[in-house]
Amino acid sequence: MKIAIGADHGGYKMKNGLVKFLKTKGFALADMGTHNAESCDYPAIGYKVAASVSSGQFPRGILICKTGVGFSIVANKLPGVRAALCLKASQARLSREHNNSNILILAANYLNIKEASRIVDAWLKAEFSPRSRHGRRVRQIANIERKLKKLKLSGVKRCIA
Repeated sequence: MKIAIGADHGGYKMKNGLVKFLKTKGFALADMGTHNAESCDYPAIGYKVAASVSSGQFPRGILICKTGVGFSIVANKLPGVRAALCLKASQARLSREHNNSNILILAANYLNIKEASRIVDAWLKAEFSPRSRHGRRVRQIANIERKLKKLKLSGVKRCIA
């Protein structure tokens, strides 16, 4: 599986550790930044990873910052993205099984590399069942996204007319 991964300066060190961990597991990675520990703006990196998942270029993504909140806000703006901020392996597993999360967000201030590796491992091993009650709920989320897209398009038409 191909995974897009990104971090801001607060998650840079953890990202590097996870890249090593994931490569030993045989995953193909696209490191979308940042590439040093200097202060940077997280929205561009979050957008790059989330857009790659939203477009289907990558089936999954991982984002790491200090708290995970900023990346959560950015990533969930894109259609088809279901980004989950997880601090425990059980959360990560359930985010896949119940919500079909496709971006995992980690908080470097609250996790060490060993904990983060366990969370990533649980998230990657968990499977979503589209025929379950959870599948019905994820389809409802997709329907909301379609309705929002129609609203935006109709709003643009009204502005142009």
